[in-house]
Parts: sequence; C-alpha cells; structure tokens
Amino acid sequence: MRIALTHNIQLGDSEAEAEFDRPETIAALCEALRSLDHEVFPVEVSGPASHTLAQLEAIAPELIFNTAEGRHGRMREAFFPALFDELGIPFTGSDAYTCALTLDKHLSKRVVAERGVPVPRGAFVQSASEARGLDLRFPVILKPNYEGSSKGITADSIVDKPVDLVPRVRALLVRFPDGVLIEEFIRGRDVTVPFLEGAARESGGALAPAEYVFPGERDDHQIYDYSLKQGDFDAVKVRVPAQISDELRARLVDVSRRAIAALGVRDLGRIDYRVTPEGELYFLELNALPSLEPGASLYESARLAGLDTVARVLDTVIRSALARRGLSANLKKSRRAKRAPLRIGLIHNLRRAPAPGEDPEAQAEFDSQRTIDSLRAALESHGHSVVPLEATPDLLTRLPAARIDVGFNIAEGIRGRSREAQVPAVLEMLDIAYTGSDPTALSLTLDKGLAKRVVALAGVDTPQFLVMKTGRERLPAGMRFPVVVKPVAEGSSKGIDRASVVTDEASLRARVRDRLERYRQPVLVETFLPGREFTVGVLGDQRPRVLPPMEILFLDKSAEFPVYTYKDKFDDVIQVQYEVPAATTPELQRALESAARRSFVALGCRDVARIDLRLDAEGRVHFIECNPLPGLTPGFSDLCKIAEGAGMEYKTLVGEILAPALRRRRLGQRQE
Repeated sequence: MRIALTHNIQLGDSEAEAEFDRPETIAALCEALRSLDHEVFPVEVSGPASHTLAQLEAIAPELIFNTAEGRHGRMREAFFPALFDELGIPFTGSDAYTCALTLDKHLSKRVVAERGVPVPRGAFVQSASEARGLDLRFPVILKPNYEGSSKGITADSIVDKPVDLVPRVRALLVRFPDGVLIEEFIRGRDVTVPFLEGAARESGGALAPAEYVFPGERDDHQIYDYSLKQGDFDAVKVRVPAQISDELRARLVDVSRRAIAALGVRDLGRIDYRVTPEGELYFLELNALPSLEPGASLYESARLAGLDTVARVLDTVIRSALARRGLSANLKKSRRAKRAPLRIGLIHNLRRAPAPGEDPEAQAEFDSQRTIDSLRAALESHGHSVVPLEATPDLLTRLPAARIDVGFNIAEGIRGRSREAQVPAVLEMLDIAYTGSDPTALSLTLDKGLAKRVVALAGVDTPQFLVMKTGRERLPAGMRFPVVVKPVAEGSSKGIDRASVVTDEASLRARVRDRLERYRQPVLVETFLPGREFTVGVLGDQRPRVLPPMEILFLDKSAEFPVYTYKDKFDDVIQVQYEVPAATTPELQRALESAARRSFVALGCRDVARIDLRLDAEGRVHFIECNPLPGLTPGFSDLCKIAEGAGMEYKTLVGEILAPALRRRRLGQRQE
C-alpha cells in the first residue's frame, strides 16, 4: 500500500517544536511501515498548505498515516484531518472534530464529565482579572489550555497562595494568550492509559495502564513538566504495567472507555490521569496524537496485549483505520487502477570521461550515471514511467517521439550565457510541462552580476561588486579589499580556488586577466566577507518553503580568506565539513530564511533552488548567488544533504520538486 506519513519534523529544541517528531522517530516509523511491505512517503507538513497538497497529489497515497501536530492556532491539530477528509483520502487517527476537541483541555473535561468521568475542579480564563475570587482550593496548577507536551508547565505552575494567582496567570497569558486553565492541584502520581482501537477489544481498546517514574525522591508537588519532558526526557521512565490494584486498574479501563466514546477518539490515543494515594483518579487530558517515538507508553502497553513490535502496533492502527471505512486489501488494486502512470522525461547532460585534451572542468556541472539512476528510481517510486533523455543538440527532434507528459529537467546546457535556459525554452515551445525555473529565471541567475542587482533591489544585502570585461575598468570609489574574483556565469565553483581572494589592485587586475583568458566571459569582483558561509534549499513555487540552512565549515584554519572552491567540491582531499541543520540563533535562522525566500521570489525561481549566503564581520546576511539547478546526487550534493538533515528522504525530495510541475500540467489541461 502507498502510505504518506504526514508529520512535523523537530529540528531544534525550541518550545514551538516541542510536539513535533524527532528525525529518529520518523525514520523508525518509516522502517516499521516498510517492514510491513508498504511503500512509504514521508511528507513534512510545516510549510504552506498548498505545498502539502501538491505533495499528496503527486504521491497519490492510498492511506495517510498522520502524526502531524500543525503549527498555529487552536485548530492546528484538526487542520490536516480536515484536509484529508476534503481530499477523500483515508487516514489514521481521529477526525478534525475530535482533534480540535481534545486539544481544548477545558472543553474536553466538560464533555467527559457529563459521562461520569471524574475531573479536577477548575476554570478557564482569558484575562488575569477572571482569576480573581475563584472558588477553588489551593494549591492550584496553571497550564495553557491549547498546548501539549507540557508546554508552559514549569515548577512555577503550581500556585500555593491566592495572592500569587493573578500575577502568575498574567505572566502565562503573555506567552499563551488563547487562554489558561486553572485547576485544583491533585497530589498523587501520573498514570496513563494508552488506547489502540484494534487491540484488546474486550476493554474497548484501552490497554494496560502505565505510570511515569520520576528520578530521585518524589515530593507532593512533583509534576511531569516541560523541562523533564523535553530537556531531560530520558530521566523519566515508563513502567508497564503500573503498580496499582486490580480494582483501580479496572476503574481506569472503564473510565477510559467512557472518555474515548465521549470524545470520539479513533484508532489510537493516550489518556492521562492523576491518581491520589487513596486511589481516586482524575482525568487530565486525552491526546489524540500520542507519541510514537521508540519506548513510548503505547508500545510498552501494547506489548502486554501481544503486539511486541513497533510494526505490529502500526499495522493494528492501519487495519483499524481501513476497517472503519469499510476498506480492505482490495484498496490497493482499485485505487491504482484509477491512476494511470505519467511518462516523465528525465532530461539531463551526462558526464563522461574527458576526451583527450578536453578541459576537465567542461563537464563539471553535468550529472553522473549514478545520479540519473537514482533520480529514475525515485521518480518510478512515485508510480511514474521514466524516459531518460540526454540534452544533446538533437533534443528538439527527439522530444515529440518520446511522448512525455512532464519533463524533469536537470540539464545544464552546453554553451553560452543562456545555456541553462535552452531546455526549458524547447519544452515551452512544445507545450510540455517541466520542473524547475523558466528560461528567464535561469538566464538571470546564471549571470551572477545581474542576479545580485535584482536581489539588491528586493532589499537583500549583497557584497559590493562590479563586473569586469577587460580588466582595465576603473574600480568604484570605496572598493574595499580583500575581494573575491570569479567567472560571472559558471556554477559548481568553477574558476574559484585559494588564489581567488586578492588583497590589492595590482593582484586584482592580474587575477581578472587570468580568469578572462581562462573562461572567456566577464569576471565578477566582490568584497570578501569574513563571516560564516551557509547554503539554503528552497522548495515550491507560489509560496516557497525554506529548508534548514547548512553551514560550510572550513577545516584549514591557516587559510586567512577561506572560500568554497572547486577542489572542495570535487577533490578527494576533505577541506570542508557540512553541518545541517546549522547551529544558529533564532534571529540568525530567521534572517537566513528571509534572505533565501526573498531572493528566490525576486529572481522568479520556482520548484527548487539553492541560495548561497555569507555573513559579514557584523553578522549580517548577504546574498552570494542562486543555483536554480542544484545537484541531486544522493549523499553528495548540498541540497540532498540539506534535505536529509531536515528528515526528508531522497525520493520525497524528488517528489516535492516534481509536484508543482504536475499541478501546472493539470491546470494547463483544465484551461484547454
């Protein structure tokens, strides 16, 4: 079965991403699903919704395994189930209504209380003044009403004295303005009941209760706060089964069945309780998107029900989701019959061994057979038929006979300042949809000087520069040394080596003359920036998504002016390392993302590009250049490393590049 695994990836330790899945968790889920003989396509949903929609349309999944938490607002967990329902794609887990209801702690407590489920006394407030004069026993606990993963819960969340309540509520509302829940604090221990609808049918899917065991001595105010859950999560252990009496276990199962029915939870979930020393239990919340990371309480409790592997648990979830929709194994055949494969033309320049006397750099930007084979396999994994087409001068005459539906274009062209635009121009002339930027954007970005002018007009900083055609041009007033000298229309760092940085005018003019003679094109001269160097991947067209930045780390600490050279990219001697995601402050990350996105849009790019950025001595971000035809060699090319660091598999990356072209093709057909 073709399964799309929708998720939010956790790339840092910020509170905003606390509920997201770690890359290790997504990798484990993919491995388990594939062990069940499913085709799995991880779909990271943190970007624009249109981007997620395009990915799903390209994959055409038969089922969505959903773990996506959403990013913004009180309805965030409900957004994706609602989208899947609208698309008519079966998915695992609860529907949009239940996801919205369970995220609202106050409302969900009111609903289950009507079914006889015990809940702590409490109040929901949206202003500090509403906290005055509440008829509650102290101590009380404060928590954001619409958050999970213990976000906003700290040692200060427990308020012992009424006089401290209003200031604490006011402070919490600053961070979580949608509302705060104030509850009488229940002294006791944390017990959780995992729910797996397709298992333990005699208990309605309620599995053996588990409990959290905290480090050290436990006091009356012990809570599973944010620091324990996120910063020191290995310190808290899950004990299954919980050390409770048979009578309490039976009550927990009974109460859990009532809560599940009241809230409409399906397939999987987790119900959290506080249990007093006297054996009284209180419902705290129900998580309709429970943790599926290795070692989660769901797995540990499922083991006691005979589901002893992650794969068996996930299989139970899938079967439950299909069964309640009246679907079975015949789903695979029926859906695939409706989806005719498209013929994708993989248009490329193939790198061959240099002919005698040929410039070794002439084919540097061409793709190896390994890259072509990897791309072909990735495209075929999406259910398409692939036609490899080498972009030789007779491509124009061969294309009609190839009868392709869409061109997947990675061709660099052969010669001239518009060489990268040649294949897209041919495809447009033949009215064939294709991936990547159009001829105008490709011509513009290949000329580094023109690209810098356009990006600067869009408000993105770029180093001071000039383009020299003879080497005799007058230098602009205030030109600061050192400067970098490079061919104006080459990629893959061609023409850049350790001698590219010069420190005086005489050396500059000598280097320019050398590059003019060597590459027979104008030369770009730009101020050398001494700060950190990054490259950033961008995907999409209408609302581009920026991937986490990758930093290029220069290993030769003796180099006074380190630059990313041709040899760094192609030699066996390792002179650089890559860190992805790069270690940045939130402010720097936002600046890098903004510069990359604004450059992408200003240059008219679409589908995919890689933006190179560098910091000046003050840490300001500057645009260096844009590559709208980035390399796609798995495990080697910068964009592939960036995607891998973002938890995106190679075939998913290829599918994301393809998706907008499929949409353009479909829209074109509708207009005819």
